[in-house]
Amino acid sequence: MTTFYSSFDEIKRELQSGRITVEGLVKSYLSRIRDNAHLNAFNEVFEQEAMSRSKTIDMRIKAGTAGRLAGMVIGIKDNICYKDHKVSASSRILDDFTSVYSSTIVERLLAEDAIIIGRCNCDEFAMGASNENSHYGPVKNYADTSRVPGGSSGGSAVAVQAGMCHASIGTDTGGSVRQPASFCGLVGLKPTYGRISRHGIIAYASSLDQVGPITRSVEDAALLLEIMAGADEYDSTLAQKPVPAYRNELKPAGSKKKIAYLQEALSSPGVDNEVKGSLIEYIEKLRADGHTVNPIAFEYLDYIVPTYYILATAEASSNLARYDGVHYGYRSPAATDLLTTYKRSRSEGFGKEVKRRIMLGTFVLSAGYYDAYYAKAQKVRRLIREKTDSLLEEYDFILTPTAPEPAFALGKTEKDPVVMYLYDIFTVQASLAGVPAISLPAGATNKGLPLGLQLLTKRFAEQELLNFSKYFLEL
Repeated sequence: MTTFYSSFDEIKRELQSGRITVEGLVKSYLSRIRDNAHLNAFNEVFEQEAMSRSKTIDMRIKAGTAGRLAGMVIGIKDNICYKDHKVSASSRILDDFTSVYSSTIVERLLAEDAIIIGRCNCDEFAMGASNENSHYGPVKNYADTSRVPGGSSGGSAVAVQAGMCHASIGTDTGGSVRQPASFCGLVGLKPTYGRISRHGIIAYASSLDQVGPITRSVEDAALLLEIMAGADEYDSTLAQKPVPAYRNELKPAGSKKKIAYLQEALSSPGVDNEVKGSLIEYIEKLRADGHTVNPIAFEYLDYIVPTYYILATAEASSNLARYDGVHYGYRSPAATDLLTTYKRSRSEGFGKEVKRRIMLGTFVLSAGYYDAYYAKAQKVRRLIREKTDSLLEEYDFILTPTAPEPAFALGKTEKDPVVMYLYDIFTVQASLAGVPAISLPAGATNKGLPLGLQLLTKRFAEQELLNFSKYFLEL
């Protein structure tokens, strides 16, 4: 039995016809996980629980009482809390920590009879673009195991890419759902900031973090968004807007659209030629189908990555202060007093990239540098947001590559972390502006590596984004 179903609708038809059962489906995913253990996509697999739950859901399907996700097997990123299950953010400092409550999104997925099959490997505390910064080792790309899957939700992406689950849930701070989706040939959606609750998500940068699905189809992304989105009393940053029926309202975009693309994506020597070729191909397809597609210059493009990393690291240094060896998590056995408890526990518990970002964030928030860096970055963020909003008043969508090149080789960014930071050049705009964005599969390189293109649109216009994405994939 194949586990590479292109959409959840296929699984539901197979279940309804009796050709498969949820129990059989879970067994096939568990077999795939065992066969692909070398990819290191999962930090932990909930095998017994998934099998037990599958039998219960089979009975609910027979009784006609099953939820909307009955038969959908999902992996969750290892920074999403699930009650009575370990959650580590792929860090030594939380290696043996068990969550005492479930995140809002986990509760909503389980309420609709989804099966959570395991927690997926990620960059430590979601900090990275390659999934090499994990206490549990790097994740490998299923298309080419010598290459990265992207990050920080690399394990979540590879789990879907290799057929180890049907869909997965990641978090996106500066592109951490969209970039791995691009590297793995999948659909990766970052909703509007404030659309999905962050309650129970281990924080990296609170003003940027957002939960998003990684799927094989736009239909599945729409369904998962619909179920996870909406008001939550535990998250005061959430918008109180009603949640549309994204899946039922999904239809190919009818009217002709105005689309802008970043001319820097085609003129920059830092963008891979095959990525440029994919972008040109889709621009020509859109124009041939009657859409208006114009080049635009984004004058703040050079400031996007520095602005993002100043703000994200500043927030990270504050959020990660709670891991001190006193309250919970790892405590150094070599500590002898309060000061050495702090210093040794954090030095031994955090990985290199996390320590780098904490130190950078502490620096930009320190006296004498706050105004020069952090306060200025907040002003630039406002300019980026206003410019993005003005472009989206004129255009329906902004089209860019998701990443400047396809999946790169393992170890490439180890010597120079700035190289890794620059992989976020096209994804952080949506994060800083708080607008929704989606990465869509857009062919492959001559070596068979997946390519992805990204679409951005107005805040809370996910329905229009999903509709156009469905049409885009049919071009």
